[in-house]
Amino acid sequence: MDKSTAAERIKELREEINLHNYYYHVLDSPRISDREFDLLMKELLDLEGLYPDLVALDSPSRRIGGEPVSAFAEVRHRVPMLSLENVFSLEELGDFYRRFQRNLGLEKIELVGEPKIDGLAVSLYYEEGVFMRGATRGDGYTGEDITHNLATIWSLPLKLRQPLTLEVRGEVFMPKNEFLRLNNRREAEGLSLFANPRNAAAGSLRQLDPKIAAKRSLDLFVFSLVYTSGEEALSTQWEALKSLKELGFKVNEHISLLREFQEVEDFIRDIDAKRQEFPYEMDGIVFKVNEIALQEKLGYTSRAPRWAVAFKFSSEEAVTTIKDIQVNVGRTGAITPVAFLEPVFLAGSLVKRASLHNEDIIREKDVRIGDRAVVHKAGDVIPEVVRVLPEKRSGEEIPYASPGSCPSCGKEVTRLPEEVALRCLNPACPAQVIERIIHFASRGGMDIAGLGESLAQQLYENGLVEDIGDLYYLTKDELVKLERMADKSAQNLLDGLEESKKNPLNKLLYGLGIRFVGEKAARMIASHFKNLYRIADASMEELLSLEEIGPKIASSIKEFFEQEETQKILKKLEKAGVNFYEEPRGERSKMLFKGRTFVLTGTLSNYTRQEARELIESEGGEVTSSVSRNTDYVLTGENPGSKLQRAQELGVELISEEEFMDMLNR
Repeated sequence: MDKSTAAERIKELREEINLHNYYYHVLDSPRISDREFDLLMKELLDLEGLYPDLVALDSPSRRIGGEPVSAFAEVRHRVPMLSLENVFSLEELGDFYRRFQRNLGLEKIELVGEPKIDGLAVSLYYEEGVFMRGATRGDGYTGEDITHNLATIWSLPLKLRQPLTLEVRGEVFMPKNEFLRLNNRREAEGLSLFANPRNAAAGSLRQLDPKIAAKRSLDLFVFSLVYTSGEEALSTQWEALKSLKELGFKVNEHISLLREFQEVEDFIRDIDAKRQEFPYEMDGIVFKVNEIALQEKLGYTSRAPRWAVAFKFSSEEAVTTIKDIQVNVGRTGAITPVAFLEPVFLAGSLVKRASLHNEDIIREKDVRIGDRAVVHKAGDVIPEVVRVLPEKRSGEEIPYASPGSCPSCGKEVTRLPEEVALRCLNPACPAQVIERIIHFASRGGMDIAGLGESLAQQLYENGLVEDIGDLYYLTKDELVKLERMADKSAQNLLDGLEESKKNPLNKLLYGLGIRFVGEKAARMIASHFKNLYRIADASMEELLSLEEIGPKIASSIKEFFEQEETQKILKKLEKAGVNFYEEPRGERSKMLFKGRTFVLTGTLSNYTRQEARELIESEGGEVTSSVSRNTDYVLTGENPGSKLQRAQELGVELISEEEFMDMLNR
C-alpha cells in the first residue's frame, strides 16, 4: 500500500475506531464484537508501523502507551480547581439550601445532583477537538502534566465529535473489579497491595511509564465544562452535561435535575440505597446550582465555590476487637499479616478477618492484639483495618511481634532489598508447597478439576504429595482413603491428571509458579522457545531479547531452573509423561509447517486468531504480524485488511481458510 492510500485508510480506521469506542464506553451500546474491534485496531497499528510519520495526536494507538517520560511537568490551571464544602447530614444540607435561597432571593432553586466518584480529579484541555493536555489538581492552581497516562484511558475521547477548543474537569477512577484483579496480581508477585481503588488510580496516573497505566483499566467521568470557544455559551449545568456527552465524553448516568429540596432528599436516599451495586466507589453526592447565571451571582470563597456542596455518605465502617494477628505464607514465600476479628457484620457479610498488608502498615497504624479497631471493606469488598482506637485501650494490648521464622516450616525469614514483605526462602515450606499445588491445578495452569485448597492440604498432610511432581503418581487406593473422597471422585481426579499431561507448554510453565511469570509471559516464552529444556538452558541475554521480558522476570526464571528442588520436580514430571513441548501431547505434530512463516488477516470462521496461531505453531510454523518477502503464506479470512494488498504487491502466496484446513488434514 502506497503512502497516500495508507493515509486515507488510516483516517477511515481512526474515525471508525473512535465511533465504536464512543458506542462502547460512553453509550454502553457496542455495535461490533470485541474481536472485530481488535481487528480494526490491529490494522491501524500495522499501517502506522509502516508509516510512522502518519501517527497523529488523535490516533487511538495512543491508548497503548508511548515512551516513558523523565519527569512530570507543571501545569498552571486556566481556572483554579477549588475544593468543595462538605456536609454530612440532611440537616446541614438543608442549611446550605436555605443559604442559596437567602442569597439569591428565591424560594425554589434547581440543583443538579451528581454521584461523587472516589477517584482523582483531573483537568483536560482540547484544541480544535483534539486532546492536547491533562493535569492533576495539585494545589488547585498548579498541577502535574499526566497527558501520557490519561491518553491510555479508553473512555477519554482523543478527538471530540466537534472541533471545539475547551477545558473540562473530570474524575479518573479504577472500577472495583479491576482493583481486585490488580491486587490479586500484585499479591501473587509478592508486591505490596493498594489500600483502595482511589490510591490504585492515583498510583497508576503518577507512573512515568504510560504502559503501566494502560494495563490498569482506568475509567473517567467528566462533570464540568470550564471553558469553551466556538459555540454559544450554555446557560445551565444540565445543558453542559448533555453537551459533554454529545461531544463524546462519558457522563455519569445517575445524575439528576432536582427542582425542590424534597427531590434532593429522595435522590440521596435512592443513591445511598443502591450505591453498593455500582461498579465504582463513591463517597457522596455533589449538588450544584443549575443556572450558570445564578452560579456567577453566588461566586466563590478563597477555596470553594458558593454554588456547590458535597454531601458525604457515612462510610460503612464497624468497630470490633482484634483477637489475634497471624501470618499467611503464600506460594512465593511472602508472609502477609492478617487480623483475626471478633465477627462483625459489614457491607452485607460477616467479617472475621481483615488484611493488614505488611509489617510497615502495622507499625504505621500501631495495631495491637486486643485493640478496638475500625474496619471497612476496601472497595466495599476486601476487609481492612482502617485505624485502631487507642483511647479504648486497657493496657493489656499486645504489640505485634514480627516473626523471625516461618510459621509453617520454622526456617528464618528475611526481607529482600526493595520489598516490604517478609519472605520465607525455603522451597520445601509446607504452606508454600500447598499453595503451589493449588496454583499448579488452577484454570490458568494445568486446569485439574477438583484439585482445590482442601484436597491439596489433605494430599500434603497425608504424605501423598511432597511437590507438584508427585501428583502424577497418585493411585485410586490412596485417594479413596482421604476424607470426602469417594471412588468416583478419586477416578475423576486421576482422569483430570492424565488429561492435563497433554497441555501445551505455556500451561505447564505458568503452573510451575515461577515468580513474576504470569499467563501472558508464559505464553510468550513458550511460543518462543517451544520446549521446556530450551527455557531451562536459556541465558539471560536470550530471555531479555523477548518483548516485555525485563531483568526481574529473566532473573527469576534463571534462579528457578537452577534450584535443585526444581530439577527434582522436572524429572518426576518428565517420567510421568507430562508434555514439555508447546504442541499438544497425544496428537504429536507432523511438523507440517516447519520453517514456514504465516501472517493472518481478516476474520476466520472456524478458528479464533489465537487458535489459528497455536495450530500453526504446533506444526512447527511461525506467525508474524506483518507481511515481508520472508512470509510464506498469508491466511485470509473475511474483510481482510491492508496485509492482503501488501502480500499481493510482494507476490506472497494467499490461502483461504478452507485451503488451510486442507493443509492440516494432509
